[in-house]
Amino acid sequence: MSAQNSHGIQTLLNSEQEAQKIVQKARAHRVQRVKDARAEAQREIEEYRRKKEEEFAKFEAEHSGINAQAEKDAEKEIEGKLKEIALAGEQNRAQVVKDLITAVTSVKAEPHVNSKSVAA
Repeated sequence: MSAQNSHGIQTLLNSEQEAQKIVQKARAHRVQRVKDARAEAQREIEEYRRKKEEEFAKFEAEHSGINAQAEKDAEKEIEGKLKEIALAGEQNRAQVVKDLITAVTSVKAEPHVNSKSVAA
């Protein structure tokens, strides 16, 4: 009987070793699936990031052209206004000089409106 028990124990040990190998393969398979899932998620993240960066670059390119055109228009308007001011200054220069000379040479001594008159 002892040989039979020994044979049964050996069969059980062999079965246990096979079960451990199966469990080990299952763990390795699970670890590999987790690694694959992480790699796939990273690829999806990179693809999404690339897509959003392209959309942003396109949006930026479209709107930067609008800003450049607005700047050019504003500069043209400013140049026009400066020319108008310079022309008005040239046309009215003689009158302004005459008014300044008159104001400086014809002085009327009057107390300031905020000053108090001293009662004697």
